[in-house]
Amino acid sequence: AVVVSLNRPDRLNCFNIEVVTQLSSAFRQIAQRTSLAQRDRDGNVDGNDDTIAAVIFTGEGRSFCAGADLSDPPSPIDQASDLPHHLYNNPVYQMSKVGVPIIGALKGHVITGGFELALACDILVGDKSTTFRDTHVKFGLAPCWGLSQKLQRKVGPGRAKLISLTARKVTALQAYEWGLLDLVASGESMSSFDRAMQVADEI
Repeated sequence: AVVVSLNRPDRLNCFNIEVVTQLSSAFRQIAQRTSLAQRDRDGNVDGNDDTIAAVIFTGEGRSFCAGADLSDPPSPIDQASDLPHHLYNNPVYQMSKVGVPIIGALKGHVITGGFELALACDILVGDKSTTFRDTHVKFGLAPCWGLSQKLQRKVGPGRAKLISLTARKVTALQAYEWGLLDLVASGESMSSFDRAMQVADEI
């Protein structure tokens, strides 16, 4: 498996413009290597790297991602745009182009924009420290990476509204019971990353 990891542990992996650009680039490169195979003029399959079976998306330190860095946030207008030059640096769009499953290995805070990044994964694995929260409503903002659609597909429209309109915290146990988390790493010896690696090995 290929591992993509947010690496700002001192800021709980909050993302700024630079991080969004780098994250988009990483997933764009993976998408190019795992895109559906193309046939050349002689009928040979080309362009698909079959050595990559899955991608694990995680964060360094004690949290997956606590959302946008408000001192240098990416533009929500640009990130919600479907213009090609904006999609180029839209990490969630680039994730959607990856041709293998993306497994989110979550821990600690998964908040707002971090929540949206998690929902862009195909499989979500957490541990007992994992806590989800959508605080868009607290800032008068609308989600720009599809949370309002994806969350209700995961947990149902009523629970999705409860999470987003109240900005309440959702614990790992509740997230698993509601279908937001697909797996929860058990015990002290296994992390969400370890459990995600096990899943990746089975793919």
